[in-house]
Amino acid sequence: MRSLFGWFCVIMMIPIFLLCGIIAGKESRAIKGLGTVLDERIPIKSVELIENSYIFDHEGRLISEVISDQQNRTYLSYEDIPDIVKTLYIESEDKRFFEHIGFDAAGMFRAVIVNTQSKGVEQGGSTITQQLARNVYLTHERSYNRKLSELLYSYQLEKNFTKKQILEGYLNAIYFSNGIYGIGTASTYYFNKQIQELHLAELVFISAIPNNPTMYNPLKNFKATKERQERLLQLLFELGSITNDERNAAIRYPIKLSIKNRTDLYADYVTYVHHELKQLISENEGFTQQLKTAENKENIEKQLTETVNNTLRKGVIIHTALESERQNRLTRSLTEYIPLNDVQSAAAVINHKTHKIVAISGGKDYEKYSFNRAFQAFRQPGSAIKPLLDYAPYIDLTGATAKSKINAGEFCKSEYCPQNYSGQNYGMVTLETALKYSYNTAAVRMLDEIGIEKGFSYLEPFQFEKVSQNDHKLPAAIGGVSVGLSPLELTSAYTTFGNDGMYYENHAIVKVTDLSGKILYEWQEEPVQVWKKSTNTQMLSLLSTVVKSGTGQRAYFKDDYIGGKTGTSNDYHDIWFAGLTDTYTGAVWVGKDQPGNIESIYDKGPQLYIWKEMMK
Repeated sequence: MRSLFGWFCVIMMIPIFLLCGIIAGKESRAIKGLGTVLDERIPIKSVELIENSYIFDHEGRLISEVISDQQNRTYLSYEDIPDIVKTLYIESEDKRFFEHIGFDAAGMFRAVIVNTQSKGVEQGGSTITQQLARNVYLTHERSYNRKLSELLYSYQLEKNFTKKQILEGYLNAIYFSNGIYGIGTASTYYFNKQIQELHLAELVFISAIPNNPTMYNPLKNFKATKERQERLLQLLFELGSITNDERNAAIRYPIKLSIKNRTDLYADYVTYVHHELKQLISENEGFTQQLKTAENKENIEKQLTETVNNTLRKGVIIHTALESERQNRLTRSLTEYIPLNDVQSAAAVINHKTHKIVAISGGKDYEKYSFNRAFQAFRQPGSAIKPLLDYAPYIDLTGATAKSKINAGEFCKSEYCPQNYSGQNYGMVTLETALKYSYNTAAVRMLDEIGIEKGFSYLEPFQFEKVSQNDHKLPAAIGGVSVGLSPLELTSAYTTFGNDGMYYENHAIVKVTDLSGKILYEWQEEPVQVWKKSTNTQMLSLLSTVVKSGTGQRAYFKDDYIGGKTGTSNDYHDIWFAGLTDTYTGAVWVGKDQPGNIESIYDKGPQLYIWKEMMK
């Protein structure tokens, strides 16, 4: 009885609402008409529904579906929705859809009577327009205030959009249970087929769900859904939309659900893509510059996060450089070569010719959005820093070559007395020998001779996040910095050797487009010449020797070019290998999350074997 009275009150509001509109229209020009007030208070210019976004690898294969606000939706245009579906929803939900102005008083009365007689919810009192207004702009709160708001929004929708546009929005907005929104998403989720591929029986089956998504959830109440499907088929037959034979065939047609799980692969790489997307939008929308000068960075960060979320809600395609098979090899190699539970590893691979990140490992058994060691873990690089901070700057400034001599003997300055790994002193050796066997005293001498500040100026283009002025000391020549580098940072810096001394910022994202293919965001390249081309030629020769006959021999495999450098931090806390081939650059770190000694696996060289596998 209360329900009947409530509906009576809402229906009585309709003539009052219309009367107000007529009276307002007759008022003087000094008083705004109802239409003007509604346009100001309820300015509906578009029906914007949350849509899925997608991440693709470099070959255009889908690797991740991004679902925002738990609304799994793939939008379909009016033309792509089968006519039988449109007919079915109009006849079952809103027979006078093409006649009314957004609400239907007669339909409300009819729904109240039918539902009262059946003691259930067999018919809804809301029009398709009202349901669209509720789904897009309002809540599902059961109150008369919300119901009146629904009428006003419906009126505005009818004024601003065609019936086709409203029906299209409605069929994409409605809920199909299990987090599925829209008829197109329902077809792929429940039957793993595009809507055009569905049999009449399957189309009507999923169309039965939105009337009561809980009662007609096919995964829990299949029988109830099937019974409603048969009632809807009967309705179509009575309307003359299908023949008796078609109805009977559809009733007998076996409904076999084939649930399509959400595509979500390569957790390491996708996690980084989300991180980079925020950077890309920040750069393009001006947030990066604001953050450099703003005092209240927290507020700007919130605005940036909301901009990123809104971009994903609208539905975009993120095109990446991921090489799926290389990523698979990298992931498998960590499992194979890092068997100890308390030891971790992280790595990155970049195609230095395209300046794109093609593979990333955030750690063994990595879980999406967890701490990603590839770009979030910063560790002392050991001797892997020598080519960047010592050798390349020294050659660039002095004109030395791989065959030039350097003193690898005892060195002491201001009480800093580094030792070579063997504990021995070697006297005058070639740069080739010094790097091949990673003599520490020779590297420290190079930095000392060119000047610490001058050496560090060569690192500036790489923008190492955790390297600060406090690190500008001689121990840095052999990796003794206060915090360290991430595997991705080291990989990115080493790409300079693959580009004749030119440094390019490297990215995973190639471009971001809307769902129609229009480019929204892409990176702009601004290369920097770090050292001379002649210097780079000498460095390639030196790095090659390390792999062919030095400390990195186990990383060697046959290629047009291969070179790199090992690195070990104090007390065997971190072991590294960074290097490049003719096309790819990569770096691997092995260690413990809480720094600890891993000397027990040092001689096995896991970082060398992982590098070899991911680079082949």
